[in-house]
Amino acid sequence: MKVNDDLLILLKSSGVGDVEPDLAAKLMNSFLNELLKTGSLPAKIICMGTGIFLTTDGSPVHEILDKFTQNGTEILSCGTCLEYYERTDKLVIGNATNMEQTVKDMLSYGKILAP
Repeated sequence: MKVNDDLLILLKSSGVGDVEPDLAAKLMNSFLNELLKTGSLPAKIICMGTGIFLTTDGSPVHEILDKFTQNGTEILSCGTCLEYYERTDKLVIGNATNMEQTVKDMLSYGKILAP
C-alpha cells in the first residue's frame, strides 16, 4: 500500500450521509473498507464533530483505522470535539489536534475528501 502525500480525508461525523444512524454507520464502514482496498491511502485522516467517535473507545471501525495507521496514515481527532463529548481520555487511535493545525492541513493538501 502506498500513502498519497497529497490526500487528506476529513470525517465530520461518525456516519456517511443524512440518513438513519444505522445506515450511516454501515456506509462509513463501507467507505473506509473500500478506501483501504484501493491501496492509495491518505496521508492524514482528521476526525471532527461526531467523527471523533470513530477514534475513541467503542469505535465500530477501530480495526479498519488501525490498518490505515499501520500503513502510514496519520489519524487526528479534534481536541475541542473530544472535550465537548467528554472523550479526551477515551482516544484509542491517533492523536488529538487543534483547529489551527486542521486549517493549515486543509490549506496544504491538494485533495480533500469528506464523505
